[in-house]
Amino acid sequence: METPTEPTETTTDDAVAVTEPAATRAPVDPVCQQLLDSGRLRDNDLKRAVAYRDQHGGELVSLLVRLGLASERDVAEAESKLLDLPLVMQSDFPEETPEIGDLSVRYMKQNLLLPIAADDDAMTVVMANPRDAFALKALGMASGKHIDVRVGIASEIENGIEKLYGGGRSQMGQIVESLGGEGEDLENVEHLRDLASEAPVIRLVNLIMQRAVEARASDIHIEPFENRLKVRYRVDGVLQEVESPPASSTAAVISRVKIMASLNIAERRLPQDGRIMHRVQGKELDLRVSTVPTSHGESVVMRILDRESIVLDFDALGFEEKTRDEFIHALEMPHGIILVTGPTGSGKTTTLYTALNQINTPERKIITVEDPVEYQLEGINQIQAKSSIGLDFASALRAIVRQDPDVIMIGEMRDLETARIAIQSALTGHLVLSTLHTNDAASGVTRMLDMGVDDYLLTSTVNAIMAQRLVRTLNPEHREAVELLPEVAEELGLAELVPGGPYRVYKPVPSAERPTGYFGRQAIVELIRMTDPLRRMVMQHATSGELLNQARSEGMRTMYQDGLLKCLKGVTTIEEVLRVTQEA
Repeated sequence: METPTEPTETTTDDAVAVTEPAATRAPVDPVCQQLLDSGRLRDNDLKRAVAYRDQHGGELVSLLVRLGLASERDVAEAESKLLDLPLVMQSDFPEETPEIGDLSVRYMKQNLLLPIAADDDAMTVVMANPRDAFALKALGMASGKHIDVRVGIASEIENGIEKLYGGGRSQMGQIVESLGGEGEDLENVEHLRDLASEAPVIRLVNLIMQRAVEARASDIHIEPFENRLKVRYRVDGVLQEVESPPASSTAAVISRVKIMASLNIAERRLPQDGRIMHRVQGKELDLRVSTVPTSHGESVVMRILDRESIVLDFDALGFEEKTRDEFIHALEMPHGIILVTGPTGSGKTTTLYTALNQINTPERKIITVEDPVEYQLEGINQIQAKSSIGLDFASALRAIVRQDPDVIMIGEMRDLETARIAIQSALTGHLVLSTLHTNDAASGVTRMLDMGVDDYLLTSTVNAIMAQRLVRTLNPEHREAVELLPEVAEELGLAELVPGGPYRVYKPVPSAERPTGYFGRQAIVELIRMTDPLRRMVMQHATSGELLNQARSEGMRTMYQDGLLKCLKGVTTIEEVLRVTQEA
């Protein structure tokens, strides 16, 4: 055999040293390299995992998952690409157990492998670590068959083993079995703290958060009732009930969340607010935690702020070209007020962040006051309001004006004092962006008049008011076209938008990966720009309906009409538009 004279690639069971002699470079796991190359793992995170391994031992790839530096799915996809093997999801697992002979469940669990098909000559096996040559060789010798390997996700393989070969228990069921029983002393704070610090409880709460991230949830609701603890995720704006822990674990689970959010676990009579910074599946998550006392314990809601998923682009948010251009034109005005209205969870803050990102240049000083600061924006001074110490919107605004800003963003106009300072700021040459809780754009004017703002100040400062809602979007690969009858199109208002048709809309087609048929959300919007006729109507205290009719006569497209156009383009469905707009 010829001895190599230059550095070559040296392969071991779980590591590869590339392009350099081993003396000058430590081995890098090929899966880690694949994760680095695909941007799913950061260099600093890999160094942290290597340092932890050197100190405590363990296998590097599994440590990345345990430490939350990479997700199980990312690792499985990296293994699949690296070895050119198919990736098998849980939805593709068989319903019935294949014939596998004397292969023990304990061996499957130890090596995280799941037989999914077998015949006389071969066995198809899903493995979390398909590079485990020893496990493959042992499996081949024990079964006497050729082993056809597939790649799977570790937690899904565990669930599959339980479903096909165990007692049918889920991952949560396995954790629950190791929890303590009844008889919790709920008045003893130290006992509650001990309960919440037990490994099964920590794993249980982490699993609830992990599954929420996998489901792309925006909120986690943990609600105690007399005989059960209910867990629900809000996915694409709609609540879905998921597998829940038993009622006996209520105190431990809620105490664990409160400890993570640095809340007082002894206080169960008053609402509390907190924050959790948590790493789940390689993502830095910011969770806003709210607790309120109910009849059977404390109800907990966690709002998930995924900093990596926020998209600050008007086109991606769903803005049509005409609306986008008009909104950007209003943003380019040197002073005045721009309002974004809509109910909680309608994407107002994301729209304002996108607007700030659009006008964020070195020549402009931008200051925001928010409650809370949801996402950090580079180059923008963001102030966290805290009413408990007297730092509310009004007091923060008074200080902001002395900071020589060009643009001010106020999280919400909640009272007359805040509105007055905002108007004074607009009159003295600042551009002010804020939100209001109203149902449509025209109601923003009447809402500010009701708050006590003078009509002449309103007409001289407000440049534009935009209202928006979020609708679930269809997956282009899983949708079905439906031709509407002319009579139905007329009734829905489609004939007004597209005279003569055709009226082809779409409906969702559920799949294993997308049970609802929807994936993601986009905004439907309406934008009123304050023209002279509208200003005169405001001075005459016209109703919101009259203002809306005037704006429509000037070419404004309502949220409902914007939604109908998205239906014709196959972006969403008629049912979704009717669900979120008043036209229903």
